[in-house]
Order: sequence, then structure tokens, then C-alpha cells
Amino acid sequence: MGLQDWFGLDGKRALVTGASRGLGREMALALAEAGADIIITGRTQETLDQTAADIRAIGRQAWTVKADMAVPEECEAACGTILAELGPIDILINNVGNRDLNVPIEEETLQDWRSLMDLNLTSCFLATKLVGGAMLKRGQGGRIINIASISALIANRGIGGRHYETGKAAVLHFTRCAAADWAPHGITVNAICPGLFMTDANRHWNEIRPEVIETFVRQVPMGRPGNPPEIGPLAVYLASPAATYVTGAAYVIDGGYTLW
Repeated sequence: MGLQDWFGLDGKRALVTGASRGLGREMALALAEAGADIIITGRTQETLDQTAADIRAIGRQAWTVKADMAVPEECEAACGTILAELGPIDILINNVGNRDLNVPIEEETLQDWRSLMDLNLTSCFLATKLVGGAMLKRGQGGRIINIASISALIANRGIGGRHYETGKAAVLHFTRCAAADWAPHGITVNAICPGLFMTDANRHWNEIRPEVIETFVRQVPMGRPGNPPEIGPLAVYLASPAATYVTGAAYVIDGGYTLW
């Protein structure tokens, strides 16, 4: 096999959740450039359509599914529709997640905790169960990539919303468990742990809490936040034949932030 064969995704079909914008969009575009056809989910049809158009401009097929994957019932319904109408799926990227609330532990309501754990953890479980379960039944292996966070490894400073660290840490261990269970079936399950990337969500944080972003960047050895397209090649690697012998791993991409 040549290098293009090791990293090529021709003939593969990928589902990327929460991919109408941000890191999900960049990973979807990167997989498309490597040869995969792409299904994306998101909450806003306008941004879904724009990302799908950009995928098609690369020369790949693209489909959109409007759904809020943070709502368990919508997540289940979306996965069912995708499998029935657009399957089979070779690659799943569970990208949905966000901090959403900056609130101290003692002030967070149970309702908010549950809804945000659904966003950051339950969405990953359900899509893995349903789409990964279909990979098992198909018997031809597959790739699952869960987007965790460096917040799975550390407690961030100067910000509340500890549902995020908790949920992402659970995603990381769920990744290991699923990897152990499904390795004999040729399904690899890995995680990516991004640091600070200047997505729409973090630009919003920069508007309402600029001191949080400024403090974070000062502690990045590279001296800058990540550019969203920089995550794409890592996703391609984990989805490709080059990562056939990689499972249960967590790849940190943070400019060195967690070194200190």
C-alpha cells in the first residue's frame, strides 16, 4: 500500500454529528477530501446546507439531518433514520458537545445538569450504541471517533459548568470500554481531546468572558489557540487504514496546554 492508500477513505460513508459548524464541520470536510461521503447532523438547516454544499464542492456526496442530538429522543430518531435511509455507516464521529453554562457547582440545577450531560455524554452513548451496533451486525468493522476534550483530563481554571469536565471524562472512559468490547470485531474506538480552538462557541466565550480566553492562551506553550482546520487531519488518520491497529487511544491536540 502507498501513502494515499493508507490515508484514503474512498468508498467510505461517514456520519459526523454536530457538523454544520466548528470542529465538526472541519472534520467532515477533511474526511470528504480524503474520499468519504458524508452525513452531517445539526440544529440549523442554513449552516447544514452550507457545509453540505462545501462537501459537494469537493466532489463527494453529502446529506443533512436536522436534529438536536442533545435530546435523547431526537438523537435516537435521527440515528434510526440515517441507518434506514442512508446507511451503512463506516465511520462515526461523535462530535456533539459544549459547556453552554458558566455556573458554579452549588448553583447548577439538576435539570441543567441532566440536559447538559445528555448533550456531552448521552448523545455519544446513543449514537455509538445504534450506529456502532449496526457496524457489529454488518460484520465488516468500522471506525468510531469520540470528541472528548482536554477538560476530560484537567479541571479548567476560572470557569464554571463542571458538567462539561465530568461528561467529557466519561466520554473518554466510555471510549476505552467500547474499544475493549469491539476490538475483536474490527471496530476501533478512539477519542480526540481538543484544547482551545477558536470556534463560534469559543468566540462567544471571548465576547462574554474575554479574561477566560486570554488566561487560557497565555498558558499554551505555542502561544495561540488552535485553528479549527488543524483538527481535520487527525480525524482522517483515525478513520483511515493507517490507524487499523489503534484503538482505545486518546489523542490530545492542545498546543501543549496540558504539559504544564
